[in-house]
Amino acid sequence: MPLQFDSSRYQRLESLSLNTTSPSAVRFTTDQGQPVLVEASAPGVFRLSMGTPAATGKPASGSATRAAALHDLLARDEAIGEAVVEQADVAGQPGWRIVQGDNVLEIAANPVRLALYRKGQQVLASSADQDLCPLGTEDAAAPTSWALCFDLAAGEAVHGLGESRIMLDRRAERVVSDEAESRALPLAWSPRGWGLYVNTLESVVHDIGLPEFAPDSYVVTVADAQLDVFLFVGEPAEILNQYTQLTGRAGQPTLWSMGTWLHQAPDTGAEQLAAVAGQMRSRGVPLDAVSFRPPAAWEIRAKLNLEWDAARFPDPRQVLGEFKGLDLKVCAPGFPGVPTHSPMFAELEDKGWLLTDESGAAQVFAGVPASAGVAFGLLDLTHRDVWTFWRDKIRQVMDEGVDAVSCDIQFDIPDGVEARNGDTGARLRTAYPMLVKRCLFEAAAWNKTPPEGVVWSRDLFPTGQRLPMQAPVSVPNTWEGLAESLRAALTAGASGLPAHAHDIGSPQHPRDAMTPELYLRWLAAGVFSSHLRFHAVPGLLPWDFGEEAFQHAQTLMQWRYRLIPYVLGVIEDAARTGLPVQRSMALSFPDDPEAHAHELQYLLGPALLVAPAVQPGNQIRVYFPKGEAWWDLNTGWRYEGGTTWTFECGLDRLPVFGREGHMLCLGPAAQHTGEFNSARILDEVWLFGMPVHNPSVMRNKIRVMQMQGSSYAKGLEGLKILPSEGLEVKRRGAEVRISRAR
Repeated sequence: MPLQFDSSRYQRLESLSLNTTSPSAVRFTTDQGQPVLVEASAPGVFRLSMGTPAATGKPASGSATRAAALHDLLARDEAIGEAVVEQADVAGQPGWRIVQGDNVLEIAANPVRLALYRKGQQVLASSADQDLCPLGTEDAAAPTSWALCFDLAAGEAVHGLGESRIMLDRRAERVVSDEAESRALPLAWSPRGWGLYVNTLESVVHDIGLPEFAPDSYVVTVADAQLDVFLFVGEPAEILNQYTQLTGRAGQPTLWSMGTWLHQAPDTGAEQLAAVAGQMRSRGVPLDAVSFRPPAAWEIRAKLNLEWDAARFPDPRQVLGEFKGLDLKVCAPGFPGVPTHSPMFAELEDKGWLLTDESGAAQVFAGVPASAGVAFGLLDLTHRDVWTFWRDKIRQVMDEGVDAVSCDIQFDIPDGVEARNGDTGARLRTAYPMLVKRCLFEAAAWNKTPPEGVVWSRDLFPTGQRLPMQAPVSVPNTWEGLAESLRAALTAGASGLPAHAHDIGSPQHPRDAMTPELYLRWLAAGVFSSHLRFHAVPGLLPWDFGEEAFQHAQTLMQWRYRLIPYVLGVIEDAARTGLPVQRSMALSFPDDPEAHAHELQYLLGPALLVAPAVQPGNQIRVYFPKGEAWWDLNTGWRYEGGTTWTFECGLDRLPVFGREGHMLCLGPAAQHTGEFNSARILDEVWLFGMPVHNPSVMRNKIRVMQMQGSSYAKGLEGLKILPSEGLEVKRRGAEVRISRAR
């Protein structure tokens, strides 16, 4: 049951007294003697800690493993910012201003209130509502939970907090961190210029402008004796940058994962999947990977090893070899569960390798699809020996020919279940999916520098952005279903996840509404995303809608493979900037409210504006964000920002526009990424006006500089260059000069 906010349960923190200051930290004491630490964590980032080891100067109460687990949520725990502390009058009360250049955290002492300022403008402040606690705890002497309440401006949107199919703006929602159905992630931000992250594995409830509760407030309730909150100030892109620096960034996905995937149909075997894959090859539809459905392809049975499911994979080597013969990679489902009927269950229980119930016996979970409906116990991955065992066994499976592992493990773990490190309840529900995915990625990325691998998963958890991709959402095969899949990708990206895959339809839903028009619009959205996957299901394959539609689908798929160097370059950029592949209008243009209203438009990386068709008909309305000019990829025409146009887009036309000052680097058309020439991955470059920015492209060695009204680019040797109207291109050895045509 999530923690319900009730102001009568909370004591306001009434006063603070200043203890010590340093260039990066300020220490206070509350009227109850509680130590408070405020740090300039990084430029534009303030950290407020109460009851944490950093605040108290001594280990946290409880086991040392708890502190270690908390620390593991942060990639950088030490403060690297500097600030100036000033005594100030705050709303008629004594207080302090902690100043980092143009960014200020203001703290009122009586009662304790917080306010953030950016360039002299207040962007976030504690609630002035007398029925809400600006900052409070259930018991000031021995806290067990905390409440923070902030005012929301009229019409102010709140973004992030995980994946949503409903709205990009999370206002009027309740998000509970340890409820699987909430699809929660911990970062919230506003286009006004603030962000918030609660650093905990315990349950956090976000009540964002709930009409029936506090329509003008954002209330955060934290079920933890420790309060550790990071407040960010800046543009949304700056907030994502600082948040991912703080909590970790993604490893690299493999090149082959950027190609198309084919997923096994329900109630079919490996032979049927191979047959459909063969059809795609023979029909000229590019394909790189196949993925098997749950249940797990292997399990622990008679010995401490992973044994293949003999009923589905009687000869794993032969099955894998068949797909390798088609130049395909294989993703197989794994699961850290041990069936109760396995002879090893009792032995692992005796070894203390399974999660336990309140009696200390191994917890028995009811069957789930990943366990083929069979009751099971879960490997305790908080135990280092268990972690190492499972990682090494997954590596052995991958050595046998499996290229990636899929695993969904986010389900309701009862409060009484306990791990070796003492985690129970909400902490375990949050931490266990995180441990599983980190273990799988470590196995996939073994001995690779930089770390590179794929884990296919729908689970969401803190630090989820350290994995390079997120599996798609299952939605109805309708126009609204297409819109829902786009919202899911954009909200996940706004929450810090770098890449979100798209399914082309869903076998879990009726397919009678999937018309040729809807299918091609859906496929176009998938092409202009980070990853996409077909289903080996009649009615969801590109040749199921007639010859004309199939030809359009082939053209779209050629576009997909030509885009791979660009999209992978954008994911590589995510490791430096924290920005996702698909970027919402609010994330990309926070100062243009009109752009926010076009919530399903998005930027694909920095250079391409995509306006997906999400309703029948050829007319597509496009808003061009202010301050930029945009070039139509179909016609080469230029459109000024701040304008809205309606385009006639048949099924053979893509509503995609290039951003002025950028260039688009395209690779060759191919049937799979194995055909790419690693020494010459690019084929052609499109210019959108005078290039100003270095392009996003994998293994980027292209550099642009401006001089005397012209742009000079290095790294374009041997590439075809398509300038936009009004430009001319001259080559001088290894250098290309782009200037205005005379």
